[in-house]
Amino acid sequence: MPIGLVLHPLVVAVLGLPSWTDFQPFIYTGLALGGVFALSGVGMVVLFRATGVLFLAFGAVGAMGALIAWQLINKSGMNQYLAYLICILFCGLLTLAYGMVFGSILAARESLVKAVATLGLALILLGVMDLLWTTSGGESRAITLATDNSGFMVGMIQVTWTQVIGLAFGVAITVVTGAFLRFTKLGTAMRAMANDREITATLGVPVRRVEAAAWFGCGVLAGVAGILLADLVALDATTLTFLVISSLAAALIGRLRSIVITFLAAIVIGLVDALITPIQSLTNYRDMTPFVLAAIALLFLSRRRVISLTRQGI
Repeated sequence: MPIGLVLHPLVVAVLGLPSWTDFQPFIYTGLALGGVFALSGVGMVVLFRATGVLFLAFGAVGAMGALIAWQLINKSGMNQYLAYLICILFCGLLTLAYGMVFGSILAARESLVKAVATLGLALILLGVMDLLWTTSGGESRAITLATDNSGFMVGMIQVTWTQVIGLAFGVAITVVTGAFLRFTKLGTAMRAMANDREITATLGVPVRRVEAAAWFGCGVLAGVAGILLADLVALDATTLTFLVISSLAAALIGRLRSIVITFLAAIVIGLVDALITPIQSLTNYRDMTPFVLAAIALLFLSRRRVISLTRQGI
């Protein structure tokens, strides 16, 4: 059925919905956000499969990297691309340092303890950012990528290359990560560690090196996500820190195992979050989007599992 019939003017008037034309720009914004949520979610899934740690500080690490990039560009006059590279490397090294210091300590602890430990890191980083880049002065901060100034038209809507990059990065990271886990020795080692860390170690796999690669890779993705979200959403420490909730929701929908389902879930979360924006009666509830979608998906998946086990007589 054509969308024009679904959003018939009379129906739109009765329900108080914006017209289809008003929704169109938010579709592209939602796809871009979904792509960034996807690369973040994939990074969290890979780290969890390799180390068993649910990295709740992902958003805080990316936020701090983005603020460092802003500082280097606007206060030190550094070339923006060099600043972005430093941001990404900083995030990778920060995450690697945390993993090397606390990874072995947390290895034998329960999953909840591991997650709470990374939440502590997020709160520490949030405090440091508030101290170094205080908001009380009213200084306006923003990261504007060069790709914001060019793009192409889709109908009557201007699509920027930044939005395309956001979605493309999500797709590329999902495809490359899937191939990496399946066809490389390091990826095979990560999958083996997800099944049984101790047995993998007894087979001669350098567990610490594999974990280090997972921590560093997750940090690099946090830096990339931080820069893109600072441009697409806002360069605000608190906002960027808690945008990890959307990525976490996507990862949970993928059961912290499937990167493909994580990608699809992230795209849906990004789209729904963006499409709610022009609906005035629902705009204030946008932050609930990842929670609601994750709850619905997990309940549905749990119900399917119960039905499957029942049919098997278990």
